[in-house]
Amino acid sequence: MAPGGGGNIKVVVRVRPFNSREIERGAKCIVSMKGSQTVLTPPPGAEDKSRKGGKGAVEGNKVFAFDRSYWSFDKNSMTSSTIWVLRFWTMPSGGYNNCIFAYGQTGSGKSYSMMGYGKEYGVIPRICQSMFERIRSIQTDSSLNCTVEVSYLEIYNERVRDLLNPSNKGNLKVREHPSTGPYVEDLAKLVVGSFEEIENLMDEGNKARTVAATNMNETSSRSHAVFTLTLTQKRHDKETSMDTEKVSKISLVDLAGSERANSTGATGARLKEGAEINRSLSTLGRVIAALADISAGKTPASKKKNASMVPYRDSILTWLLKDSLGGNSMTSMIAAISPADINFDETLGTLRYADSAKRIKNHAVVNEDPNARMIRELKEELAQLRSKLGGE
Repeated sequence: MAPGGGGNIKVVVRVRPFNSREIERGAKCIVSMKGSQTVLTPPPGAEDKSRKGGKGAVEGNKVFAFDRSYWSFDKNSMTSSTIWVLRFWTMPSGGYNNCIFAYGQTGSGKSYSMMGYGKEYGVIPRICQSMFERIRSIQTDSSLNCTVEVSYLEIYNERVRDLLNPSNKGNLKVREHPSTGPYVEDLAKLVVGSFEEIENLMDEGNKARTVAATNMNETSSRSHAVFTLTLTQKRHDKETSMDTEKVSKISLVDLAGSERANSTGATGARLKEGAEINRSLSTLGRVIAALADISAGKTPASKKKNASMVPYRDSILTWLLKDSLGGNSMTSMIAAISPADINFDETLGTLRYADSAKRIKNHAVVNEDPNARMIRELKEELAQLRSKLGGE
């Protein structure tokens, strides 16, 4: 994702290999990919249950076009899906906010894509590695100082928990700052100086996450997890003897799995948490649909000014992601899907969700203090005057 002010949300799709459950049930592969296209072939007798009142048979292949489609169905192509981030994503050295979130049904490979497994690093560790490599390369400049802070939280049953400070058992409150947007009160933010430090914190946080076995996945993530990196760059401008500051926030989100209760065999507490997960994901879906309509110009101009039409506050998840969706962020989505015919409904739902998300336009701006903005604008003006003088 190149630096610059905004643009549409980038969407990539990744299909994983069959899991043991699908192999045992003799599942057939109904997904194919070519370039940016993902094609879903409905199995015989499939009904379109994701449409309201849709009881009719699904006819013909469903073809979707995204920024990239990753074929990880074969074991030897498993790592390809995490390399994309280094192509699409640029460390926000210019003070821009970034967000990457993974969406898909339970067991579709979201946590694998985001975290990886063992030393097979996923998106989050790769970004952290890339960031520290970049910091090392730019900190040869004595006038520049970079600081990295980390926070890690989970949203479980509409309650926010601090994964880096599990002793804080309370339900942390989400507040909204008038200029920097939503934040979590009393959330631990730890300064880190290396990738190894971040890796240790991620391990501790992951151990504290709420997981449980369901029919779909033995270690299903039952919460949404938000891992946030805050990069602060302080520079001393020798020409003006002024100190300037730019702050970039990188939000990396591993969503809980979307699912149907009859697929997961959920009862009791599992059923309740599944309902909360589906409620927050359906709110996310409504937010995405509303923003897609606004970006496509389907909403009357008078209503655009009415922020309440986008239901951010209907769930903790969407409130926290407010800046990342239609706001001040350069955002990417990983849609994780199963290749199996037995998961047709969930896969079609995920692809439609992703198709709406790619229509959203964000409006990223540089997070800089007034001094930095003034110096940058004066230098740009000076450069323009010099070029004009040179051209005469």
